[in-house]
Amino acid sequence: MKNIGFPISILTASLLVTGCGVSKKTYLGLQTEYKNLQTQYQDSQLQLTESRTRIKSLEDQLASERQNNADLKAAYAALQGSLDKSINQNSQGNVNISKLVDEINASNKYIKHLVETKNKSDSLNLVLTNNLTRSLSREELQEVDVQVLKGVVYISLADNMLYKSGSYEISERADLTLSKIAKIIQDYRDYEVLIEGNTDTDPISKPNIRNNWDLSTLRASSVVQALQTKYGVDPKRLTAGGRGEYNPVADNSTALGKQRNRRTQIIITPKLDQFMELIDKAPEPTEVTPVQ
Repeated sequence: MKNIGFPISILTASLLVTGCGVSKKTYLGLQTEYKNLQTQYQDSQLQLTESRTRIKSLEDQLASERQNNADLKAAYAALQGSLDKSINQNSQGNVNISKLVDEINASNKYIKHLVETKNKSDSLNLVLTNNLTRSLSREELQEVDVQVLKGVVYISLADNMLYKSGSYEISERADLTLSKIAKIIQDYRDYEVLIEGNTDTDPISKPNIRNNWDLSTLRASSVVQALQTKYGVDPKRLTAGGRGEYNPVADNSTALGKQRNRRTQIIITPKLDQFMELIDKAPEPTEVTPVQ
């Protein structure tokens, strides 16, 4: 971020000197430079805010993975306790050696199954995330958040990227991003797709829009119709829904929180048998190369 203190001092000094014979051209030039520096400062602040939002999303995903690891450790501890109990019983002559060996083998097999299933699930999530994001530019990734949780794909788009200000009409700048998302949806042709609109708590006052329920639903409907009419997505796969202000992901008491809550989510959901098939086809973790 550039320090604008020195240019401000220059401008202040120029104002003082202007009365002592500095030309108007020089004064106007300094004014222009000052305005340019103000614009650069505001752009830097916006980029910082977007980066912090992205970091928060990654921190949430990391917390979810840590919880998964904790669940596995708890399952292992329970099995270890069962094994210790069996050993104690065996020392007292209550369990024969053959049964104990069978229990140990069964416990090890179950633990191995849990670890393999989690590794495959993690690999699947990473592969899906890579496939979903590889066609998006760095600028688009600042306004599009993609997560894969338990085989369900969540694509969250900022409202200022999708819609005209205060409206539910799709903006021209959203066409390119929507075309890429439509390609993702077409790649997963058998999956169901839910388009979900969300707003902040600020009330809306527009003709034919009664409240945030209306606005969120109309925005979701606009995305559904664009995917159908412009990009050929089968409408039988699409569902439009609005959640108004009642599904926040941040505190509505701050401007940044409201910005995060004003979003449209595209949720791509496989059926259970399709998800299990993906788990079976997921590559081993060592074969996955993270996106740079």
